Formats: sequence, structure tokens, C-alpha cells
Amino acid sequence: VQVVESGGGLVQPGGSLRLSCVASGSIFSIYNMGWSRQAPGKQRELVARITNGGDTYYIDAVKGRFIIRMDNAKNTVTLQMNNLKPGDTADYFCHAGIYLDADDSGDDYWGKGTQVTVSS
Repeated sequence: VQVVESGGGLVQPGGSLRLSCVASGSIFSIYNMGWSRQAPGKQRELVARITNGGDTYYIDAVKGRFIIRMDNAKNTVTLQMNNLKPGDTADYFCHAGIYLDADDSGDDYWGKGTQVTVSS
């Protein structure tokens, strides 16, 4: 299984970026996908998560600014980030909760990350 992110970059405060992620390989089903981030010198934190049923979770710091969407058929998840702030600067990691077969108990698979820098 591979989880690959794309879409990071440098953006000015108030700007927008969209992160994309695709999970591929021998996948039976995906039960959730999400994004976490890690800023320099800080612990990694969950930013947003979505289930295959469409239920979403956001940390308070991004509510009203970030939108997470999942395409079950394509095993993809996107994170639309609007009104970005310098405090959003971090490496962003995609993760997916995946069943490899009908008997699998499920596990989280992580991408290698994409950098987001918010600066003027």
C-alpha cells in the first residue's frame, strides 16, 4: 500500500492551497482518511479526518477555513485550505485507515508528507 500526497507549497497569509492524497495498492476498503501536520519543534497533530460515510472532524484551529473531502471510488482525499495563517506552516501528512482483506482488523498507512509554508 502506498499513500502519496501532493499540493504543498509557499503561500501568502490569507491565501489558499489544496492538498491531495491517493492511496493505492492491494486495498480491500478504506474506512477513513485524514490529514495531520507537524510544525518545526512541535508534536504531530491531527488536523482533519473523514470517514467513508462522510462524517468529518476538524480541530478547532482550522474549523471554518479547511474542508476535507473523500472520493471513495478513487481512494483519494483532499484538504482545501483557505485563509491560511503563518501558524498553519507545517509538514502535512496524509493517512488512511485501510482493510487489506475481509478478515483484516485494519491499520493506518501514512504518506511521507508535503510542506506548507505560509509567509509574506
